[in-house]
Amino acid sequence: MLKGVSKLLTGDLLKALCDMGHGDELVIADANFPAYTVGQRVISYPGVDATTILKEIVKLFPLDHAVQEPAVVLDLIPEDIARGYTHADIWDDFTEILQTEYGKDKKLAAMERESFYERSRKAYLVILTGEERLYGDLLLVKGVVE
Repeated sequence: MLKGVSKLLTGDLLKALCDMGHGDELVIADANFPAYTVGQRVISYPGVDATTILKEIVKLFPLDHAVQEPAVVLDLIPEDIARGYTHADIWDDFTEILQTEYGKDKKLAAMERESFYERSRKAYLVILTGEERLYGDLLLVKGVVE
């Protein structure tokens, strides 16, 4: 344990975040995400929801200001749109957390499912959470510490 550091930020996670370079990508995934299928490195937090871990990570993680879309969610699939879904509630929570830390101009981009999975295969790290809300998957691009 470290003084002043959240218990959620384990040594493995702190090391992975520190080892990431500018432009490396991090996926915070919900409990349904195929993390071990697509992830090169996976750290599991089965009892923690995605927004709780995101709140801790943004305190340490510089978001890339050099890319147009540094925060990307997995978009709604056509079948869910046909069932009447227009928006995932968790996206509002993600946006609020990101805007609180990085500024009101931070918006979420959305990416089609298979494209999101393909991009996740190249991510430096996937954090598999216990998030049960649908579409609780978020990809972040690491920036530089200024």
